[in-house]
Amino acid sequence: MDRARLRAGAAAFTSLVALAATGLVAGPAVGAPSAGPCALPRTAAHHSLGLDTWNDSYPRPRRSLDAAMIFLSFPDSTPLTTPEELAADHFPGTSDFFRRASYGRFTLHPHPRREWTRMPQSSTAYAIRRDWDAVKRTAYLRDALAAVDDEVDFSRYDIVYLVADPDAPGVDSDATKVVNLEHPLTVDGTEIDRVVTVFERHPPDRNVLAHETGHVFDLPDLYHRPTDGKGDWDTHVGDWDVMGSQFGLAPDLFGWHKWKLGWLERRQVSCVQGEGTHLLSLEPLAAAPVAGGTVGTRLAVVRTGPGTALAIEARGSTGNDGDTCTEGVLIYRVRNEVASGEGPVEVVDTHPRTEACWDRSVYPPLADAPLRVGETFTVPGENTRVEVADRTRAGAWTVKVTVEGRRP
Repeated sequence: MDRARLRAGAAAFTSLVALAATGLVAGPAVGAPSAGPCALPRTAAHHSLGLDTWNDSYPRPRRSLDAAMIFLSFPDSTPLTTPEELAADHFPGTSDFFRRASYGRFTLHPHPRREWTRMPQSSTAYAIRRDWDAVKRTAYLRDALAAVDDEVDFSRYDIVYLVADPDAPGVDSDATKVVNLEHPLTVDGTEIDRVVTVFERHPPDRNVLAHETGHVFDLPDLYHRPTDGKGDWDTHVGDWDVMGSQFGLAPDLFGWHKWKLGWLERRQVSCVQGEGTHLLSLEPLAAAPVAGGTVGTRLAVVRTGPGTALAIEARGSTGNDGDTCTEGVLIYRVRNEVASGEGPVEVVDTHPRTEACWDRSVYPPLADAPLRVGETFTVPGENTRVEVADRTRAGAWTVKVTVEGRRP
């Protein structure tokens, strides 16, 4: 994974350059109907959080997508698990995560194979590891897809998961990630731009496949990777989004991500424009829509610059956030020119001198970041003050956003 944790000719496979997580340029633009004055423009940054257009080299998670799940064994190891057991490690859990996150607007349909596909080389021959040698990684992809090509019609699938035998001696769970192909390969008449390589233990890390699948939908890594590999990884967003940590207590996707993916409509996003105080009612981001009820505001945005914005949303113990440590109104900064893994989102800690849930949180200093009822916080450097005035019986949070000085 990106955290600590197709029939092409032989010549085409040999020349394949696989890029992991970084290095892709911005793809073609497709209009985003939900764009408005607070929508940051998409930039060339990898997994840019600009959302005025969609990069159509990525599948857009609307309605439904189909995923092939292929299980790979090796000559140097006899699997101790079955494909059915490994499929159950990830599904229906991953599909359920996206169903809840999308308010039922998107369904991920897995199609796991029922048998192992034998790789031609031993697991140790591929030197599998997190920062994988490109030549070895290319050989792995080449061999895996060639081995299964006669059995799988890749034209039927939008996503490809390659799941390795977790007990093979050469398998390293740190190598689980999305591999982007610099030059797409054509298999069964379908161009394949990326493959999810899964090397997780059994049972796997929680929400790991939801995180990796988020990359397939052009979402960035939100964690901070220390240069020496030591120290805290979760200083940017803590528990508050699965793209920051699959272990988070409140891993539902940020409202900004849901807006980008098309799961929040423009009418559910309040664009705060002009000076003065703006009164808002925010429904909890992770709460399922009430049958027969109106769909209210889930996200408020204050544009702070040509490529920056403040996002404001309510987080409560429901849906994907059912295990949250604290409830309240969360504030975070979004920057469209910052690449994946470099801090495109930073949660604002409204209680900088305290922490919470030290025994469960991935980063306790941000576990109590949300504002509670009766609290007010002025965001440093942004001339924006947020006050939580009330929480209604229905669960909506009444928020006052005061903007001083000139705004874009």
